[in-house]
Amino acid sequence: MRKIITTLLMSSTIVSFGQEQIKYPLTRKSDKIDLYFETQVDDPYRWLEDDRSIETADWVKAQNQVTFGYLSTIPFRDAIQHRMEKLWNYEKVSAPFKEGKYTYYYKNNGLQNQSVLYRKDASGKEELFLDPNTFSKDATTSLDAVSFSKDGSLCAYSISEAGSDWRKVTFMNAETKQSIGDKLIDVKFSGLSWKGNEGVYYSSYDKPKGSELSAKTEQHKLYFHKLGTNQSEDVLVFGDKERRRYVGGNVSEDNHYLFITAANSTSGNELYVQDLTQLNGEIKSIHSGFEYDVRVLDNVGSKLYLITNLGAPNKRIVTVDVNASSVSKWKDCVAETEQVLSPSIGAGFIFANYMKDAVSVVKQFDYNGKLVREIQLPGLGTATGFSGKSEDTALYFSFTNYVTPTTTYKFLPVEGKSSIYVQPKVDFVSDNYISKQVFYTSKDGTKVPMIITYKKGISLNGKNPTILYGYGGFNISLTPSFSIANAVWLEMGGIYAVANLRGGGEYGKKWHDAGTKMQKQNVFNDFIAAAEYLIAQKYTSSDFLAVKGGSNGGLLVGATMTQRPDLMKVALPAVGVMDMLRYHTFTAGAGWAYDYGTAEDSKTMFDYIKGYSPVHNVKVGAQYPATLVTTGDHDDRVVPAHSFKFAAELQAKQSGANPVLIRIETNAGHGAGKPVSKTIEEAADLQAFTLYNMGVKGLPIK
Repeated sequence: MRKIITTLLMSSTIVSFGQEQIKYPLTRKSDKIDLYFETQVDDPYRWLEDDRSIETADWVKAQNQVTFGYLSTIPFRDAIQHRMEKLWNYEKVSAPFKEGKYTYYYKNNGLQNQSVLYRKDASGKEELFLDPNTFSKDATTSLDAVSFSKDGSLCAYSISEAGSDWRKVTFMNAETKQSIGDKLIDVKFSGLSWKGNEGVYYSSYDKPKGSELSAKTEQHKLYFHKLGTNQSEDVLVFGDKERRRYVGGNVSEDNHYLFITAANSTSGNELYVQDLTQLNGEIKSIHSGFEYDVRVLDNVGSKLYLITNLGAPNKRIVTVDVNASSVSKWKDCVAETEQVLSPSIGAGFIFANYMKDAVSVVKQFDYNGKLVREIQLPGLGTATGFSGKSEDTALYFSFTNYVTPTTTYKFLPVEGKSSIYVQPKVDFVSDNYISKQVFYTSKDGTKVPMIITYKKGISLNGKNPTILYGYGGFNISLTPSFSIANAVWLEMGGIYAVANLRGGGEYGKKWHDAGTKMQKQNVFNDFIAAAEYLIAQKYTSSDFLAVKGGSNGGLLVGATMTQRPDLMKVALPAVGVMDMLRYHTFTAGAGWAYDYGTAEDSKTMFDYIKGYSPVHNVKVGAQYPATLVTTGDHDDRVVPAHSFKFAAELQAKQSGANPVLIRIETNAGHGAGKPVSKTIEEAADLQAFTLYNMGVKGLPIK
């Protein structure tokens, strides 16, 4: 008999797992009660929200001791990790981009924790420009944004420490690669946009009172930093009188205009413009209100090209003069179609990247909106790129799908010709696998697409280990892409299925809105129906099905497993939004209210949210699937307290043999900039946990 026992905290619940016993750490309960519209709601694990307390730190340490103790005894865990490392170990090179007299690109030799920024001069001589692997000893400090002045002589770059959304910015002479002394701190949710060689526009919040990892941030502000001055002297451009949760500034390529976006949620924004050729030019409104999305695609002199979903749920491109920009003056340049539009610009052309059932279709237009050509893509999948400066003569795009490693192509926009620029050498035979799209019916009759990928020749006998992945929110679309972790899963005979749920952006604003607020249950119903389809068609069965999702997708998994615990054998919620009554009280969470609503909006909204909030729907005595919750202790996007509370509820109330564990990555945030070594370890742990709890004994590992 194997026993996993923590000595850090007093003993608590013991759960049998076959021949084994897991002794979970004791999670103290308090008598904290909140009142919502005369309804009392217990919050016994509120103390876990304090990320600075010693008690929370001890709880994290104790939970990890139990979890990693359990994972270490899975007999094939190391084999999965070794195969993943071997498959991951190939050179990765990004599409190049030109700044000044140099061509820059990112490269990773295979297993480097962070990709390195290189450059070449006109002669083709390569040199290292920035190596984020040197930023910290444990490689948890990553390179975020890199921005060059128009002439390429100056560079500003931001870094993230331990995965935090708070950034630090350094300025350097791009020619000599030497720091010029200027530094910015406490930058968050920000680009870095140069005004000539004078300085940059950036955005941030006042540092919150309390924990910088979890305290609420409300008022976003746009600043201008002039080179050679202290940050304390930076000019507040926008966000003083105008209280907005998200503010961004971007300078036009011709350095004539500053465009400012302002929003209070993740959907809908205001748009402003400032003429930079005028001293202290007035900031003028182009679009007011938050019902629609409007952003600047480009400008030619005073003529603006805007991308918007106003009057076009699938988006369109309109033109208008900056001096007469009312909506009544907008003229279609590229009209709305049945497919969702995501445009880019480069080399004097507009590239309309459409989604047709979550697969890319790309059309090239001139600036008068005349179709030049539909671009021939390598196959059915996801194409990204087609962007650059107006004077570029060559552009680049990447193509991938679930069985095709990302390949970069060079595209000549005048001739319309494409050629392979970088093709990775991956030890994976794509021809051995099938990736097909199906449409299934959700509870209310809605047809929902899903792509199912698997090895050729598998038997549809209901016994195939299957991961069903979903997101379903924030207008985000899940399009086909290659993943080394998924490739290992497929090699082992697993099935990988991705459902394009309502709440996403696959079919435009209507599809997004159909999964928000009082319609959020549609998302969970779509996911449940996807699982039922896979079972009905004998791809898998409840004994061999795992559900997986991260962030809003973590909420998806948490809600689905508490509503239908019988449906799956394994649940893998990552960095999830689990306490839906309090999500808006942390960091920038209040900005998610367009999708979720809040428990304070009305009693009706409170009742609805509480009805699916994962933390509040774990029931005593229920038999939940084997669960491995994952989060990072420095996640300041979806604070780890969400996952902490959910794991505590599961451990206290679970009945039956299935383990419910939480894996808490230290010095890690919401996912951005995570070192390759940590990414591989976590992916191997998730797959080992999944297969082990499905009763798999041996693995066909290469």
